[in-house]
Amino acid sequence: MNIAAIEKDRRTPQLIGNLLDVWEASVRASHHFLAEADIVRLAPQAEGALRHIETLWVVHDGQRPVGFMGVQERKIEMLFLHPDYFRKGLGQMLVERAFRDLGVEYVDVNEQNPDAAKFYERMGFKVFKRNERDSEGNPFPILEMKR
Repeated sequence: MNIAAIEKDRRTPQLIGNLLDVWEASVRASHHFLAEADIVRLAPQAEGALRHIETLWVVHDGQRPVGFMGVQERKIEMLFLHPDYFRKGLGQMLVERAFRDLGVEYVDVNEQNPDAAKFYERMGFKVFKRNERDSEGNPFPILEMKR
């Protein structure tokens, strides 16, 4: 596995498309509370975030992207892995590197994705606030966590 930091000006349409494929596969495997219409509606937001996030790390297995993490202002804004790569240590590797290299302290987690909440708890995060809606106003409760 190789992790590469991808600067904004190097985020090609092909790369963004490949990362959106990873995002969609990951969401379908882990965000069971989302309806098909939600996934379709959220995809453009995910695309915009991939294009504009301050720090984007992409995990490659050979030439193929299999996961990514976006960080902005010491907060993990997104961490998605292709389902074939769930529970193989990649998420932990990314988060530990973000602690070490970026001083990450925060993450928001969908309350309806308990596996993600448990993962971040194992990584040392604790819930400090709960919101009824996500940052876009959708009715998906969010747990704000701090390390």
